[in-house]
Amino acid sequence: MSELLSTVLDAHGGLARWREARRITARQFFGGALWGMKGHPGALNDVEVTVALDREYVSQTPFFEPGHRTAFTADRVAVETSDGTVVEELTDPRASFAGHDLMTPWNRLQLAYFSGSAMWTYLAEPLSLTFPGVRTEEIDPWTEGGREFRRLRVTFPSTLATLSTEQVLYIGDDGLIHRRDYSVEIAGNTPAAHYVSGHQEVSGLIIPTTRMIYARDESGHKVSDPLVVSVQLKDVAVS
Repeated sequence: MSELLSTVLDAHGGLARWREARRITARQFFGGALWGMKGHPGALNDVEVTVALDREYVSQTPFFEPGHRTAFTADRVAVETSDGTVVEELTDPRASFAGHDLMTPWNRLQLAYFSGSAMWTYLAEPLSLTFPGVRTEEIDPWTEGGREFRRLRVTFPSTLATLSTEQVLYIGDDGLIHRRDYSVEIAGNTPAAHYVSGHQEVSGLIIPTTRMIYARDESGHKVSDPLVVSVQLKDVAVS
């Protein structure tokens, strides 16, 4: 494990405490221009999200209808009733995004896949950085807003479904993640600059509660308008 990854883990509560936890739940609020662009304005805003920490699994409820929830894993996404009955499902969901760009509409299962992949990546971090096959490497630092950030390049294996195989995390002098860059592979490799804030201590874990995601220009800076996605979490709990 690299020195920088160790610093990140310690700042977020320590690897031992993360390995003790099994899931994170929260009230999730989504905003930004993306949902309307994809044909689902207001989708998944004000729902309960559950993220497993020992495996890649996410559930969000309600999903369009009362009593319906999503069930996301790396190779399958489904809509279920509250008793687990499958309403609809899609295996190998990532293949369904072939040829997509930022403006291509999604069906409901594609929406559930995107949201599940994103929320697991966000909330299982930094524990996920220690999963088998995940590679990390410190790269050149970055200065923004008068503050210098160390940067950690992360490469995910094909066994984990994330928005981008390669991502770059920006680490402050507090050891916390304050930004991440990636290109959304299932939306035409659209480059994103993703800002992270509102870090809160919950049962010994440090969990960000605010995310603001913008397009990223060729120089690596955010494009301030429009706000592509916002994520707010409330009532965060660890079990």
